[in-house]
Amino acid sequence: MCGRYSLFTPPDEIEERFDATFDFEFKPRYNAAPSQSLPVVTTEEPDTIQQMKWGLVPAWAENRSDHAYINARAETLAEKRSFADAYESRRCLVPADGFYEWQETNGEKQPYRVCLPGDDLFAMAGLYERWKPPQRQSGLGEYGANTADDEDSEDDIVETFTIVTTDPNDAVRELHHRMAVVLAPDEEETWLTGETAEGANLLDPYDGPMRTYPISTAVNSPSNDSPEIIEEVEV
Repeated sequence: MCGRYSLFTPPDEIEERFDATFDFEFKPRYNAAPSQSLPVVTTEEPDTIQQMKWGLVPAWAENRSDHAYINARAETLAEKRSFADAYESRRCLVPADGFYEWQETNGEKQPYRVCLPGDDLFAMAGLYERWKPPQRQSGLGEYGANTADDEDSEDDIVETFTIVTTDPNDAVRELHHRMAVVLAPDEEETWLTGETAEGANLLDPYDGPMRTYPISTAVNSPSNDSPEIIEEVEV
């Protein structure tokens, strides 16, 4: 799985790399965690880097807390009700410069950082959704009403995303049995705009060079979000 990642590259470099502009004030993340609002580039607005919450809530969910999928298995994207529609038409890029996995040794879990040489930027394959609370009526007086207090108002729409995972490559295999789908730069546009069959061809483990190294267990707490997180430690 992919449950934490980093994105601390300067914003102008991120914009240049993805040929898109932030529509919010970017804050570097050394320990991006589920439920946080994080940068994505979507099929609908490929020239904009916008924020969505990490933890996909399907459009059909009765309650936004019932489902919050941080990962989606590549092998079943087209089959799972939670992901099939998004896989068809709502794909996104999740910019990152590293992600974290935990290796279990002697009953303890040691965190590792996984990154490209030189901490280069990359995109993880993602899916996104827009969830709107089901309309509720407690009396005829509410029928057709359109007030600021309506539960069905635009203010209640929640935009969320999930990161697609696949089998691990050689760099990650010793750490975990799954890894994020890391796209090569020339695959990113296809993931955003290609047909479903074309997207399916991009879900294999990343075959480029990657670096892994142990880091402090401080990463275990999402409240720790500083440059010290990515420093290598001895194990």
